[in-house]
Amino acid sequence: MTSDDGHGGAQYLAGSPVRVAILRTLRREPRRPADLTDTIDATRTTVQRILGGFRERDWVVKRDAAYHVTPTGKRVHDAYETLLDEVELADRHGGFAADLERVDAGFPAEAIDAGELTVATDQNPLAAVDRLTEVLREGHGAEIRAVSPVVIQQFNRAAAAALDAGAEVELVIDRDVVEASISDFAPATDRALDDDDATVYVSPEPIEYGLITCGDIACVTAYDRRNNPRCVLESTDSTVVEWVDDRFESFVADASRLSAVVENA
Repeated sequence: MTSDDGHGGAQYLAGSPVRVAILRTLRREPRRPADLTDTIDATRTTVQRILGGFRERDWVVKRDAAYHVTPTGKRVHDAYETLLDEVELADRHGGFAADLERVDAGFPAEAIDAGELTVATDQNPLAAVDRLTEVLREGHGAEIRAVSPVVIQQFNRAAAAALDAGAEVELVIDRDVVEASISDFAPATDRALDDDDATVYVSPEPIEYGLITCGDIACVTAYDRRNNPRCVLESTDSTVVEWVDDRFESFVADASRLSAVVENA
């Protein structure tokens, strides 16, 4: 066979679920064609034709009337299964990844699936908001650090409850959120200014994604183009936790205290 950088072989395998099923079955153990016909629910002619294609590509050999996968055939199978896993991951986490990439968040690709993902849907548009609220409520007595591009009543109430329970809260918001807080949530703003356990920073630049650390849990929230919370990745994975801690410190380094911003305003 002539070399085509592997594209032809990949296209051949992916072009038929029966081919994938046969290679997967042979990867587990050698089989005779008759066994494959019964196992795969394919005609003998189809099985023989596919086995011929595999032999042509040196993915299998025939020995003692049974077909055995070669070392290269095993690698092809394993790589294809990995590809399927990655495509499935993209289907599940694609919206989260795309929203973070759109705002250049720099989230590590290897951590995309390192946690539990909650996604807002048409049936439950508040799923992400509800989960973030639960995380804040469950963090009573802990140190809570957060970055938020929006002000939402549920978040304010959950943060207030956490403060009442003895938590220490650090929050980074941007100037648009400050203006919304002052006009729509004055009591929450007053408490942020007066409570010694609450420290609020104001970012000079717009914030386009959300972060929370609460105890050993880290959350990353992706927002859609209308600034609605769309997906929340919740994780205890060290890569996620360290990334969130690093991003929080970066936001704080560039921010001003809420008290100074309000005073200057």
